[in-house]
Amino acid sequence: MSEAITQQQCQNMLANLELPTRAFINGRYVDALSGKTFTTLNPATGKSLAQIASCAADDIDSAVQAGRSAFEAGVWSKMAPADRKKVMCRWADLIEENLMELAIIESIESGKPVGECYAVDLPETANAIRFHAESADKLFDQVTPTGRNTLSLVTREPAGVVGVVLPWNFPVLMAGWKLGPALITGNSVIAKPAKLTSMSTLFMAELAHQAGLPAGVLNVVPGSGASAGGAIGLHPDIDVVAFTGSTEVGRMFLEYSARSNLKEVVLECGGKNPQIVMPDIADLDAVAEQIVASAFWNMGENCSAGSRLLVHSSIKEQLLEKMLQRLDQWKTGNPLNPENQLGALIDEGHMNKVLSYIDKAKQEGCRLVAGGERLFPESGGYFVAPTIFDNVTNDQTIAQEEVFGPVLAVITFDTEDEAVQIANDTCYGLAASLYSNDLNVAHRVSAAIRAGTVSVNCFSEGDMTTPFGGYKLSGFGGRDKSVFAHDQYCQLKTTWIQLK
Repeated sequence: MSEAITQQQCQNMLANLELPTRAFINGRYVDALSGKTFTTLNPATGKSLAQIASCAADDIDSAVQAGRSAFEAGVWSKMAPADRKKVMCRWADLIEENLMELAIIESIESGKPVGECYAVDLPETANAIRFHAESADKLFDQVTPTGRNTLSLVTREPAGVVGVVLPWNFPVLMAGWKLGPALITGNSVIAKPAKLTSMSTLFMAELAHQAGLPAGVLNVVPGSGASAGGAIGLHPDIDVVAFTGSTEVGRMFLEYSARSNLKEVVLECGGKNPQIVMPDIADLDAVAEQIVASAFWNMGENCSAGSRLLVHSSIKEQLLEKMLQRLDQWKTGNPLNPENQLGALIDEGHMNKVLSYIDKAKQEGCRLVAGGERLFPESGGYFVAPTIFDNVTNDQTIAQEEVFGPVLAVITFDTEDEAVQIANDTCYGLAASLYSNDLNVAHRVSAAIRAGTVSVNCFSEGDMTTPFGGYKLSGFGGRDKSVFAHDQYCQLKTTWIQLK
């Protein structure tokens, strides 16, 4: 973990930072062809930070041409895997050398606590790049078991030009999860950061170029989803699109694919994830700590957030009391103060959406036990207190719809079968947590839950070695993280050779 930083250090560096605001195409920063820009805001103050290049279809086409030219020329796609590894590892080194700058940019544009960006998100991003880089010369293709007169080779080849459409809740980390495997397998990439959080990805592209990534291999095109994102989805010369975001927008990328060149689509979408606490669990203090972290980490703006607590009725009151005690440790405030664990929600519209879910829960009869209000309105920022509702039934709105904010719904159950039924009673299937001291229960329930990741006696998404993705409306087409992530950016080729 990186050394701790102070608020004064952050303020001093921010005063001297040159914010990246232009698109990065073919190895250099450029304005949008239209000359248009959009305003990016600081969620903690509601004030303008910078004017960002507003890319549209013409800019996407320019980026795709640069990516395709680089791919066909073989400056990256035909480079020896060991040499690609060296470049990617240098890129990871540069991310670590520029850790504070990236963390501050990420924090002021996303509202995320700078301490979290500096100590977790950025080091994990470098780790993701380095993990995939190191796998380049360690994964083998295959020879199939044929007769002596035949040689049959199964090889993976880069897909070509990959479109990567990123979310605003973990801008740099999600870039690392997708750019690592997409690039190390030899593809060219067109990355579109979320409109609300463009600058850290633009900075990352410049660092990649400094590390030796050839011009045209990585292009970053900021802009709106409707213009830049839609143009990526519809472009006939993009071979794969990997998207992380809402299920609603994920559906749009499937439609774009059908309307264009049937490009492959990889989706990682929403979640309404259960945390199940069985009555046999011994250490409720440890469970309470994990539950609060799962629900409120990153202000609940996390697709794998444990936003539904399913707890056995016999221990609910005791667990709830311990959770409320832990809640005091999660300080909300200025994201540039490293002492704060929670920052601002991404923008005013999203804050109002979260507050509307809180109002809806009250109207439906849920019992508010913590939070439930906007904080620090005088700051101009978009802060919402961590909120817990008790007496929730799984058919109520906050139990079924993804709030994507710091709101936890507490639901009781009385039997193991009932817990599994409630856990699976959702259109999503991204993640789940289970707390039990009984190994038999842990095996049975984790096997019965329909989710891509099930953590037992902790809240976790695993590490870089484990695949991440979901069932049902949480997505399909591949997985982020692990060596399995390489498959979605490759084509599998069979070469059948008749011998004489």
